[in-house]
Amino acid sequence: MAAPQILETHRSPNFSSVRRRRCKPTQKEIYLQGQWMTTEIKVKLIVNGTLSILAAFTLLRLLPYQFLQQEKLKEVRTQVQETERRVGELRKDFSRSFDPHQVRQMMQENSSLIDPNKLQIYWK
Repeated sequence: MAAPQILETHRSPNFSSVRRRRCKPTQKEIYLQGQWMTTEIKVKLIVNGTLSILAAFTLLRLLPYQFLQQEKLKEVRTQVQETERRVGELRKDFSRSFDPHQVRQMMQENSSLIDPNKLQIYWK
């Protein structure tokens, strides 16, 4: 147990307040204070080291999941590009369907009927 500290007081001529001075700490108090600081630093290092190792382990476990997600993203992007290409073709065909100048050509493409102004040729 530490010995009680004796406080000395004296009045300064310049100040009206009382100033207090502490006695110098003993060697044992200095040693105990150093021991507590050392113990505190060790505990902090152990806790921070444990957290760092845990964080690194967690990141290593997440890497395969990230690679899997990147592969899925590539697949989805490829499918989106293919779908956009198909949509572009369908939009062209859709606009052709309502063009009055191409109605006959569309009828020939979509049915087996032939334009009455054309003759069908059969090869033997």
